[in-house]
This record gives sequence, C-alpha cells and structure tokens, in this order.
Amino acid sequence: MRGINITLSVLIASAILGYLMAFIAGLCRLSSNVFIRKATGFYIELFRGTSLIVQLFWLYYAVPMLFDIQLGSNWLVGVVAIALNYGAYMSEIVRGSILSVAKGQTEAATALNMSSFQRMRLIILPQAVRMMLPEFGNYLIQMLKATSLVYLIGMNDILYYGNILRSNDLSQAPTVYLLLLVFYFILALPIIWLTRKAEVISKKGVAS
Repeated sequence: MRGINITLSVLIASAILGYLMAFIAGLCRLSSNVFIRKATGFYIELFRGTSLIVQLFWLYYAVPMLFDIQLGSNWLVGVVAIALNYGAYMSEIVRGSILSVAKGQTEAATALNMSSFQRMRLIILPQAVRMMLPEFGNYLIQMLKATSLVYLIGMNDILYYGNILRSNDLSQAPTVYLLLLVFYFILALPIIWLTRKAEVISKKGVAS
C-alpha cells in the first residue's frame, strides 16, 4: 500500500501527457508540411521501435551526462518516458481515426464554407475521438503496467516495496508476487470498466 501513491500519480500524469502527445503527433502526421511530417514520423518510429526500459535509462542516465541537462526528479523522468513511448503508439490511433471519418463529412463542411480549423474542431475530431476511445482505454491499462518499471530508477512504487519484502525472506517470493498481481489487477478494474463503457459510447449512433 505504501507504493500506491507513486504508482497512481505516475499513471495519471503519464496518461495526460501521453494523450496530449498522441494528439499533437497524430495531427502533425497529417500536416501538409513535409518537415513536420518527417520529424514527427522519426519520433514515432524511434519510440515505437525501441524498448521502454532503454528509453527510461536513456532519459535518466544518458541525457544528463551527454547534454548536461537535468530533467528533474526521477518521478518526472518516469512520467516523461512512459508518456513519450505510449504517445507514439497512440498517435497512430489518432491519425487513423481522423482518416477514417467519411470524406463526405469534410466535403459537406467545406460546402458550408467552414475553415480547415472549424472542420477539424467541429466535424472531424468529434467523430474521430469516438473511434479512439476503446483503444485509448486499452493503452491506459498498458500504461498502468508500464509504471512497474519506474522502480528501476529508484522510485518507491508498488513493485519497489514488493521487492523489499521478497528480499527480506526469499521463501515468501511466491506470496509477494501473487499479491503484486492482485494489486495491479485491482487497480486495472476501474480502467477495464471505463474501457467497456467507452466501447458502448463509441457504438452509439453508428449503423451496424
């Protein structure tokens, strides 16, 4: 229980930042500017194609040494690493959902003399977000599981305290790790419920 605050705070902060990164990167991938598309594509492929653990260590150990930049506390490093990693994955959901909106919707908005910003804000994004909801819920569960990695940079999360208990009495390892599984499952239950609700919402008003 002593590690739950760290686990939940990292989850909430990384989810907010990750969703923000997903929308920014997803929209940039649809930009007419070639440089913006290429730069965003590099970020997405870099973070999707490398291990989250390596990214975590890189931000915590390598970046301060190579560039003489202090990213702040290990909490902030953990949040940024998880957000950048899952933001890259979710950006493709944003891009794909926007492209999935029927072209007739855009044509109708153009006929109403709407600007490109108005079309995106009032017509395309509301429909696209509905399609994003189920996958966003699934990735939120993935981010919860990813928070278990922050103990590697010295954060006192659930897994950190579990390992302390296990190291004090190795014979209790099966019990400790079973309890850890139960803890993560209990934390995931509200997210699972919200994901199912999101799936129901996403299907409302959609013809089968």
